[in-house]
Formats: sequence, C-alpha cells, structure tokens
Amino acid sequence: MEEQFAKVKSGGLRLKGEKVKKHKKHKSHKKREHEEDPAENEIKKRKKEYKADGDKHGGWWVAEKYHEVSGPVAIQFSNNCYMKAMDNGKFVLGAPHADGEGPDPEEILMAMRIGGEGSGGKISLKSGFDRFLRLNKHEQMHGVSEAVGRLEEFEPVWQDGKCAVLGPNNKFLTADDDDLIVCTQLTVGDSEIVRIRSNKEKEDVSKKIIPVEERGSAADVELKFTKKFMKFQDHKYKARLDYETQGQILTAKEQGNLHEELLDRREKLKSDRMCK
Repeated sequence: MEEQFAKVKSGGLRLKGEKVKKHKKHKSHKKREHEEDPAENEIKKRKKEYKADGDKHGGWWVAEKYHEVSGPVAIQFSNNCYMKAMDNGKFVLGAPHADGEGPDPEEILMAMRIGGEGSGGKISLKSGFDRFLRLNKHEQMHGVSEAVGRLEEFEPVWQDGKCAVLGPNNKFLTADDDDLIVCTQLTVGDSEIVRIRSNKEKEDVSKKIIPVEERGSAADVELKFTKKFMKFQDHKYKARLDYETQGQILTAKEQGNLHEELLDRREKLKSDRMCK
C-alpha cells in the first residue's frame, strides 16, 4: 500500500476538462555586484568615524578648518585632557575625561576670528571669566585681558590632518612639567598636537542656499522678478521681455550683480515701481 501511495503525484486538485496551466520556470538571476568607487567608500568611512568621534566626546566635534573655529570651543590635548581655566587667570591641563563626556565649563572658551582673509587665520580666545587669553612674560597662558591686541592673537595651524596652535611669540602651545599651558616650543611634537573641538552646528560652506526667485533658467528668473515688481493689466509679461539679451542675466549672476542687472532691464520697460 505504501508503495502505491508513493507513486501518486502530489499537487492541487484538478477537475475533469480543466486545462493544465504550465508554469514558467523563472531563471535565477544573480544579483549584480555594483563596484563602488573607492574614494566614495573612503568618504563614507571617514564621515562615520568623524561622527563616532564626536559622540565619544559628548557631541563636541573636531574643527578641521579655520572657518570652523568660532563660538564655543575646547582645546584638547592627549589622553582626553582639555585646557582648563583657573580662578587666578592661569590655564592648566585638566583631568582626563571618560568616553561620552564633553569638556567641563572651565574648559570651554569662546573663539572669535580676527580680521578677514588677509589676517593669516588668527583667532582670539575668551575664558568663562569674560577675559581674553594672552601670554605673560613667562610665556604662560593667562586670561586677564579686556581687549584684543597682538599678544591676544593665536593661530591654529593644520598639516597632514593634525593641528597645533601658534602663539603670538611664534611658539607652539603645549603643557609644561607642572601642567601649565604655555607657548614655548619652536617645533611641533606629540605634546603640541591638539584638537580644537566645537559643539555649535557645523556649517556647510560649500552648500549655497539659492533663493526661489533665482532658480531656473535666465528666462524664468527674469519673469519671476518682473512679476514681483511690475504689473500689467493684460498680464502679458513674457511678450515684453527681451529674450535675445538674456545671456546678460547669467553673466551678472556669475559676477554677483544679478539684482542690478534685472533692475536695469526693468527700467527699460518704463513701468517698474521700484525704479529710480
């Protein structure tokens, strides 16, 4: 009996006269392996490591460029120690921090960029005691100044992904044998390598926010501004625009005088309420 049942084909119930549907066999396709760009993988890996480093330090990320050194900052030395302000105005190397901890209030400074592009990338630093940092005659960091002068100017320097801070005496920031913060070294070694950390929202200077009116082709831009500042009873805006010279709009946009060019073009229409 068991042998007879074994010969019976298993499957769905078929009624008499019902056509048997043939099922197409689906070929198994191998998934294509997309070769990712090694450079792109490196960028993703670096961003992941960068975020993990910030989380490890209480959300304080590492400044890697001059424009990022602004607002609340903390200067970190090796062993997860930060430069710390004392009530006598001097600065020492603070105690090590555990993972996930940010700097203490006494270790937070206010950084301000000095001058423009020709300033050499210098900054001033203000302590929590509302005094600017400077070097005293012993080349020690001292937070006692009420204003910024030459001795209150410091310059963060980056090279090969590492950072050091150059003092107003052209010597680098470090900690001496008594853990006092000083500017005494003419060259950079392991003891002079620091990390300037910030917790402000990171700016993306490469990403420009383009206003809605300035988006689209030259014709679109001129039409939007014309409708914004001019009114015609017949609403025939497009018929009044000079399409042959709209290349001037793109040139003006690249040169940074887009609004002046559009105003001049509207003046020619003799109906601009915002004209002179």
